[in-house]
Amino acid sequence: MRPITFTALSTVREALERPAGGSAYLAGGTTLIDLMKLEVMTPSHVLDIRRLPLRGIRRQSDTLVIGAMEHMSDVADHELVTGAYPVLAEALVQSASPQIRNMATIGGNLLQRTRCGYFRDTTTPCNKRAPGSGCPAIDGENRMHAIFGTSDACVATHPSDLAVALVALEASVLLRSRSGERSVRLDDFYRLPGSTPHQENQLLPGELVMGVSVPALSWARRSTYVKVRDRRSYEFALTSAAVAVDVKHGLIADARVAVGGVGTKPWRLSGVERALKGRPMRQDTFESAVARAADGARPLSHNGFKPALLRRTIVRALVKLAG
Repeated sequence: MRPITFTALSTVREALERPAGGSAYLAGGTTLIDLMKLEVMTPSHVLDIRRLPLRGIRRQSDTLVIGAMEHMSDVADHELVTGAYPVLAEALVQSASPQIRNMATIGGNLLQRTRCGYFRDTTTPCNKRAPGSGCPAIDGENRMHAIFGTSDACVATHPSDLAVALVALEASVLLRSRSGERSVRLDDFYRLPGSTPHQENQLLPGELVMGVSVPALSWARRSTYVKVRDRRSYEFALTSAAVAVDVKHGLIADARVAVGGVGTKPWRLSGVERALKGRPMRQDTFESAVARAADGARPLSHNGFKPALLRRTIVRALVKLAG
């Protein structure tokens, strides 16, 4: 065991003043504790932020604001979410297990680390864990890995279902540091691996996730999340699709499509969105629109099935919305 200090904090100001090199925030703990046990993450200071007043699910003008310390299960059941943004509720319910959803927080879910087996095995190289050591997944076991946004340094898949739904809704993450507050679109918050896969997002040292904001989208009531996986629960996605459509007079006036299980970050498919617009809400429309959904994909030796599965996943989501 490595020695650590543990400090329980009660105010945001205290949390922002305490971070130093080697510190880690503890919220639900469902990711951090696991990785500390494996010695993948080895903080010397653990700062318990469970008492911080970062709760609440509320309307603020036309925006839905969700506090970073809200538990996943509470958000999934909240009437403001289930009524106006079913894609969020469905993505949350299909994440992890009921026990984990009762503990895990929204902020922690968005910051969770990849489930790549090489990242979690300290006996193997991994550029996310030890920059410059290599990426054995490229030529190794890579069935679960990404086909979009990969590089010669990393092919790990982003793990969060919630993040996929939030990217489809063009949500932003709310951040605070001693320098002030800022809002970053979630799609811009996550970084592509490039040559620095250990830098996974735009979070700055000493910065705290305060919550997420979801802009008003009246037609988000017609939205859904479809997740394809090896078993029905407690499993990460092979492919997933967060889809919302605005239908007027039988035609698709607008659409949002983001996918998971296939990218190094949640992956927005703007080309599919454009192909859907102005077309009738029918299966032949859906199949035509997704024909090029996997353009630019770089399948690996064990996940060559993902482009076709991705197209079928999106169609399945659209058929579900069509009733």
